[in-house]
Amino acid sequence: MAIRILRRGSERLEGERLRIGTVRRPPRGIARAEIAARNFYDVWLPELAPSEELLKEGRAAAGGDEEHRRRFARRHRAEMGRPEKTRLLDLLAALSRQTDFSVGCCCADESRCHRSILKDHLSARGALLA
Repeated sequence: MAIRILRRGSERLEGERLRIGTVRRPPRGIARAEIAARNFYDVWLPELAPSEELLKEGRAAAGGDEEHRRRFARRHRAEMGRPEKTRLLDLLAALSRQTDFSVGCCCADESRCHRSILKDHLSARGALLA
């Protein structure tokens, strides 16, 4: 049992089960009925995505310098420390010990993306990671 951290839209791995999308907005121009079929996600959980304000900053930091990226990471970690977010993280960590599922977003480079921070938070809670 484990959580896979992945990029939405990537090919599903053999045996991959539920895919949870942690993006702020659903993909544009794709009918809701097609989202899972196109390997984006089965369930949408935008509460684990950066806030709209932080997303704007993150886009500016994506191609920016290291200090920009560190500031984005600090602010996102602070957002994830809110009680409603920590409860979701605790739930996902507990579920990872019972079943396999995947969590992801749309960024091409995980090291410059909030899913790397999400991975750290899950690991700190004892989540089993693939």
